[in-house]
Amino acid sequence: MLSALIWIPMLAATVIGLWPGSVSSKIVRNAAIAIAGITLILSVILATQFDPSTSQLQFSEFIPWIDALGLNYNLGVDGLSLPLVILNTLLTGVAIYATDESIRRPRFYYSLILLITGGVTGAFLSQNLLLFFLFFEIELIPLYLLIAIWGGERRGYAATKFLIYTAFSGIVLLAAFLGTVWLSGASSFDLVGGAGALHLQGGLPLPLVRQMILLAGVLLAFGIKMPLVPFHTWLPDAHVEASTPVSVLLAGVLLKLGTYGMLRFGLGLFPDAWAVAAPWLASWAVVSVLYGASCAIAQKDMKKIVAYSSIAHMGYILLASAAATPISMLGTVLQMVSHGLISGLLFLSVGVVYKKSGTRNIDVLKGLFNPDRGLPMIGSLMILGVMASAGIPGLAGFIAEFLIFRGSLPVFPVQTFLCMIGTGLTSVYFLIMVNRAFFGRLSDLVVNLPQVRWNDRIPSLVLAIIIAIMGVQPGVLVALSEKTAIAMAAPGPAQVKVSQNLD
Repeated sequence: MLSALIWIPMLAATVIGLWPGSVSSKIVRNAAIAIAGITLILSVILATQFDPSTSQLQFSEFIPWIDALGLNYNLGVDGLSLPLVILNTLLTGVAIYATDESIRRPRFYYSLILLITGGVTGAFLSQNLLLFFLFFEIELIPLYLLIAIWGGERRGYAATKFLIYTAFSGIVLLAAFLGTVWLSGASSFDLVGGAGALHLQGGLPLPLVRQMILLAGVLLAFGIKMPLVPFHTWLPDAHVEASTPVSVLLAGVLLKLGTYGMLRFGLGLFPDAWAVAAPWLASWAVVSVLYGASCAIAQKDMKKIVAYSSIAHMGYILLASAAATPISMLGTVLQMVSHGLISGLLFLSVGVVYKKSGTRNIDVLKGLFNPDRGLPMIGSLMILGVMASAGIPGLAGFIAEFLIFRGSLPVFPVQTFLCMIGTGLTSVYFLIMVNRAFFGRLSDLVVNLPQVRWNDRIPSLVLAIIIAIMGVQPGVLVALSEKTAIAMAAPGPAQVKVSQNLD
């Protein structure tokens, strides 16, 4: 089952890209949608067979590969990775369906998207550090090409900046992984144990100083990927120049490689060092939240507003991870999923606005709620996404942020309070955007807007419905991840000492 989720889209990408002769764009598009649908169905079936009563890995697959390198094909899934696998397959289908039917070079385009989804799924399921690194790097070149070929006017600059940042992230991550194996004396890169007791096969416990050095490398690598301030500058440029479907994947899925890696390998492999660094990590989260929110307020481009919002919301995940309580850890999983859905909805809505009006500038747009000549339905979906992102009760964003703040407050009260201010700023910049773009009289600069087809509405409607369902019934996702969250939060000696000092 796990291998199917990885290799079906990858093999499909190969077939679509290398199929001899010419193939119509419609056939390629339908084939890509079918593959995305198959992987989504498989991930849902996997969830129905998943046992939520344990934090141990399930559906494990192990095939010896290159013994000399300690590289094995080692897969497994738990309550941290399963929701992200489902999110990945869902947003892949949404991104493919939302792609313009007349897109240039469709075979190459859809092949790259399917290759990315296979690589991301492989990273979430890998239980071997070197195997994770390989899947982690697979998405680098395809995403670069998606921005560089199908992006906006400054696509070359944005794509190159993304490539430099993420390539450096990969170099640092590989060095940290190699150092972990070398210093621990492990016999391979295989991970052993569940979420709460992760270590390398045959490896010895590392002293605190070495853990701190290795953790610094992991934090830098995944801090760039998330991204956190000050390693965030590649993200707004990438979002602005990327096409709408690519922005959906970038914010909804690819950023989660950073948050997942920080939790799985930062907290999982170096718990003692993590406990010592936790107060600093919580303060780092505050900087990212407040800086991202403040920058969002100053933007005029709707896409940049949503991009800086993502930076702020990644800070919430870092805060909860630093606190490492059972409630906050559960909040991180819900926040990753809810942010993926909400950012996807917002980018889809902004994409329709740009497609129909030719601009994303909130100083130019006005009155798009006009029922006759505006975009009333897209405006309604945009407001739902804005409300969810601001943490309005009844939507997916509320329960995630509530669990994060509730779980982090006893450990880091000051940092949690400051991050809660960031939630208030979320309401400010999104209200500015919605008020200027959708209310008032329809701007004379934006007239005769083309009618929005159902093909443009359906992806947004699907995400909006899921966001609403998650808001009123989050129990399904909570049940999948609760045991894993509790195991990851299990305190070690250093964490207990830090907690006592804080008290």
